[in-house]
Amino acid sequence: MADRPLDGHRVLALVTNYGVEQDELLVPLKRLREAGADVTVAAATSDPVLTLVGDKDSGESVAPDTTFDGVDPGDHQLLLLPGGTLNADQLRLDGKALTLVKAFAESGRPIAAICHGPWALVEADAVRGKTLTSYPSLRTDIRNAGAKSWVDEPVVSDAAGGYTLITSRTPKDLDAFLDAISEALTAS
Repeated sequence: MADRPLDGHRVLALVTNYGVEQDELLVPLKRLREAGADVTVAAATSDPVLTLVGDKDSGESVAPDTTFDGVDPGDHQLLLLPGGTLNADQLRLDGKALTLVKAFAESGRPIAAICHGPWALVEADAVRGKTLTSYPSLRTDIRNAGAKSWVDEPVVSDAAGGYTLITSRTPKDLDAFLDAISEALTAS
């Protein structure tokens, strides 16, 4: 049997039911599961998650495993926040999703956010004192939320403030993003 370095590790992906960037959800799901991780997709409702490509073209549909109400954050080692402008904007307005984000940050477990995904972290007051990256248009929001700095790099891991935050800019950075996620999981 192939080496599965993430066997036994549990990841929670939070998304809304419309507008998540296809590759920012599907590529991590595929690669993390291939490496042995148990990945749970939690959405706002039990309806299919309709992904988009480039925030405008219809992508694949994904059946969520559960809803925000059905998640026990303590059952997972890492929180994944995919982007997609519409998804991230709606996610940061969902009180249940923000409660889950805060639970991860307060517990010291790692959070990984890509592209517009850090908007939920801004809303949850979870970037204070951190160095991170994102899609460039979030730079001012992140700085205004108390981040130490915003940098233009493929991936940034920052352990300040009691938990590890892994951030990336766009789907082009998925390889580096997923390598950092695997490192964080195997270190926990």
